[in-house]
Amino acid sequence: MKTYAELLEAITAKEGPARDAVDPATGEVIGRSPTQSVEDLEAAIDRAEAAQPAWAALSDDERKAHLHRAADAIKESSEALAELLSREQGKPLNGPNARFEVGACEVWTRTAADTPLPVEVIIDDESGYAEMHYRPIGVVGAISPWNWPMMISIWQIAPSLRMGNTVVIKPADTTALSVRALVAVMNRVLPEGVLNIVTGPGSTVGDALTKSPKIGKIMFTGSTPVGKQIIEASANNVTRLTLELGGNDAGIVLPDVDPAAIAEDLFWGAFINTGQTCAALKRLYVHDSVYDAVVEELAKVAANVPMGVGLDEDNVLGPLQNRKQFETVDRLVRAAKESGARVVLGGDPDYDAPGNFYPTTLVADIDPHNDLVVEEQFGPALPIVRYSDLDEALRLANELEFGLGSSVWTRDRAKALEVASRLQAGTTWINSHGGLHPMVPFGGVKQSGYGREFGVEGLKAVAEPQIISGR
Repeated sequence: MKTYAELLEAITAKEGPARDAVDPATGEVIGRSPTQSVEDLEAAIDRAEAAQPAWAALSDDERKAHLHRAADAIKESSEALAELLSREQGKPLNGPNARFEVGACEVWTRTAADTPLPVEVIIDDESGYAEMHYRPIGVVGAISPWNWPMMISIWQIAPSLRMGNTVVIKPADTTALSVRALVAVMNRVLPEGVLNIVTGPGSTVGDALTKSPKIGKIMFTGSTPVGKQIIEASANNVTRLTLELGGNDAGIVLPDVDPAAIAEDLFWGAFINTGQTCAALKRLYVHDSVYDAVVEELAKVAANVPMGVGLDEDNVLGPLQNRKQFETVDRLVRAAKESGARVVLGGDPDYDAPGNFYPTTLVADIDPHNDLVVEEQFGPALPIVRYSDLDEALRLANELEFGLGSSVWTRDRAKALEVASRLQAGTTWINSHGGLHPMVPFGGVKQSGYGREFGVEGLKAVAEPQIISGR
């Protein structure tokens, strides 16, 4: 399955209930994803449950080798995967987009394989001896989103498999073909039943997955309201959970910055994947003394970043993935304009044009409690709030229920560390925003979720700790 046509032929539904997969840039139907049932899900869980003991019985080195073979398979089909991802999700091939995402799938798979997790000796003295081991949980249920459908699926799949679990994954409906393709490529080299996928509505298939007593762990990336539903649905089984939920990340720009020097990094912190990223910069607080200059320099950068159909190699921003998200962004920007906020750039979509394109939009001189600021817009619209008192900026940054990421922008590292310590977020970046590393734990606080992914902590999160005590 090295070509796009071969890949699409292998995964698209030929018969039975199915959902059209639509290119959000053109409105073209590119394929059909099977709409599966709760019975299909239960069969997939049974396959995973049956395969899990033999998979767990393999040595750690044997599972690592399987994961490296899966990474090789991803690399071999990388261009076909990237084209399908671009057509279904909308993100361009170039820039930090489709090819980048597929490459990240390979990297995160290899990192999950190679991350060492030695036995931890807790005590070894005259009082006794105890060591910590990490055992498989069993079957992991993974629910992945539509914004980074392949990469986030790998964040769930690769560590789970490394630790001896098997996986049943349920992707978002609007990017189901992309995840089906990824799974199909990996399953060419993985043992049968280890990695399973079921595509269908969250209200039926997703709900049944979270309620199944055969699922030992749920990993979910998505909205906070759906995360709360998963908590409730899984409670009777005391299912282990990792939840990476909504984010409305704040950035604070201190008065000592060089506006021109930080403008490009500010832009990509906010507009990577056309703003459709949980840990994107979604509200920017800028000190009054540099406010106008930061807005001006940011607008210069934003005005020169091309947006369009993802298969055009010149474009680096694409459409919003679905019409519902377009309508959300449009509603919030309209309300901001009506409130008297100043639209510096964008805010004027062509409603008659094909696709879900919303122009890159900067909104200045906006009330800090405007809906565009306090709601997660999840699109290419950045509100920029003026402040004069740092304590007030910190209060505004922390007052929302979200706490995924945040950032501080300054030339003074000591000051940056001080401000970072006062921000309520799972990650605070200094002079950047949103960068992730496969060895650095990532997750939210407050209503942005709980649990951590990546690195050693991510492996531990998909395993059960066991203490062995005594000599």
